[in-house]
Amino acid sequence: MPSLDRRTWLGAFLALPAFFTTACGFKLRGSVSIPYKVIAITGNPSPLLRADLEMIILMGSDAKVANNSKDADLILEIISEVNSREILAYNATGQISAYRLNSRVAFMATDQNGVDVVPESEIYVTRDMDFSVSTVLATDVQQQQFTNEMRSNLALQILRRISASAKPRGPTSGGAKPVMGKP
Repeated sequence: MPSLDRRTWLGAFLALPAFFTTACGFKLRGSVSIPYKVIAITGNPSPLLRADLEMIILMGSDAKVANNSKDADLILEIISEVNSREILAYNATGQISAYRLNSRVAFMATDQNGVDVVPESEIYVTRDMDFSVSTVLATDVQQQQFTNEMRSNLALQILRRISASAKPRGPTSGGAKPVMGKP
């Protein structure tokens, strides 16, 4: 019967980290809860950013995406989207050995009444990428993968910022407004 005791201890040892991480409120990144039912994406997003935003909205929440801003509860306006690449480092012979990829999105979100949910804001993401002249084609593929990952990350951060800034839209109790300093 010593193997049964060993299995019990091993099972408890493996379950313990899962218990502690859930007890502290840890949860994996996943869906975004947005308290709006219909969202319109306007402005100048690239087709790929628009597709990422729509996919996260449709797959990760109960909201729908509207083609017309008149039909939407929330209007997400993408003001600008800029991707750039800058030289990060040179090697001993003076050739480029690393790049920094930058991606920046400016946006704002308003509700159907024109009230700012998220005032004009900007999210900025960077990734460093090694470069070698001997692997130019592989580097191009890696740069495209990093750019796609950065764009998906930006879309998720935009929707998280909207989720964090959204005010609950429930009725107040008895229509009374709270007064500071009084219960």
